[in-house]
Amino acid sequence: MSADSPETNSHRRFAAFAHPAFVRYWSARFLTTFAVQIVAVSVGWQVYDLTRDPMDLGIIGLVQFLPLLLLVLVTGTVADRYGRRLVMGAATGLELLCAGAILFFSIRGLTDPLPVFIALVGMGTARAFYGPASQSLVVNLVPKVDFANAVAWNASSWQVASIVGPVAGGLLYGVGANVAYSVAVCLFAASAILVALIPKPPRRDEVKKVTFSSLFDGLRFIRKEKVVLGAISLDLFAVLLGGAVALLPAYARDILHLGPWGLGLLRAAPGIGAIAMAAYLAASPINNHAGRILLVFVALFGLFTAIFGMSTIAWLSIVALILVGATDMVSVYIRETLLQLWTPDDVRGRVNAVNMVFLGASNELGEFRAGFMAAWIGIVPAVVLGGFGAIAIAGTWAILFPKLRDARYLHRQG
Repeated sequence: MSADSPETNSHRRFAAFAHPAFVRYWSARFLTTFAVQIVAVSVGWQVYDLTRDPMDLGIIGLVQFLPLLLLVLVTGTVADRYGRRLVMGAATGLELLCAGAILFFSIRGLTDPLPVFIALVGMGTARAFYGPASQSLVVNLVPKVDFANAVAWNASSWQVASIVGPVAGGLLYGVGANVAYSVAVCLFAASAILVALIPKPPRRDEVKKVTFSSLFDGLRFIRKEKVVLGAISLDLFAVLLGGAVALLPAYARDILHLGPWGLGLLRAAPGIGAIAMAAYLAASPINNHAGRILLVFVALFGLFTAIFGMSTIAWLSIVALILVGATDMVSVYIRETLLQLWTPDDVRGRVNAVNMVFLGASNELGEFRAGFMAAWIGIVPAVVLGGFGAIAIAGTWAILFPKLRDARYLHRQG
């Protein structure tokens, strides 16, 4: 059999799934993300329908980001000090309880968004612990040779759920908010069971005693590694400025004149592009000029975001969002592969905790930025200016981080 035969290519494409522990891990992440997407669509629509204030859509992002920021020194240390599988399972359980609380508030009759905001703080706290633990665990479940493939499929679990979850959330919310939240609760429960079934992985490095100084090891590592710093800060500022997800309920209702099902389509569109790109990257990984590719695709992400912002035609908006998801997937793939392969295992949890703050700032804090700007200058200008801002960030980072721009490979050389 030749090295490039169809059988060999197929094995290479699905190499990570040869490991049963990864299959359970991947499935658990898929179900958790699916549930999160259902909750996100339902909460966004319910809150905006209740208040008609885009600022409240921004608050939804803010209350989920603050726990990431405030707990950054704790969550990474917990992931490194204690079992990552245990932390991942406990965080999933907390998300289950918070989703159950939102369901309870909805059943009682929601007249004020405050109880939902409080429950979302709990979900943000769970995600603060879930992110570093789950991202650090995957490298312990597959051999190094299969890790890049695992990253592509791991990202695809989020993206597949991001395709189906929002559509399902919109359809379920159309039946009833209580139905949507009930399904999310069941999915969180199934995910917690799968996490419990993951075999305890061996630790690859000795766990060092926790000291006050060691809490900052993740920050020190990222500050020292300019390629890593450049990659994750690029994503931070590009998505912080260019993110438009928080305003999709407003676009669906007030600009494109779509219902909850249409909102589900808009939420799913980036995932469609991302999963297509993830499948391509799993079969054809990036082997050269990684830094330049990253910068170009971040700029394209900003361009397609601006096109979406200016569109008043549903099909064009959906196509633009598909391209937003595809270009963002390239950034995710490069950043996550580089981050995990360059980071020593004994500090991986702390580094991933810092990375989660960057991601949270770009996503949840970006949602707050979008909601605030929409309330200030209007929904469309907020998105369009953000897209052009992301393009400017890509150009600026090409100058500020020459090592990132000139990086050729995703793994450390030498």
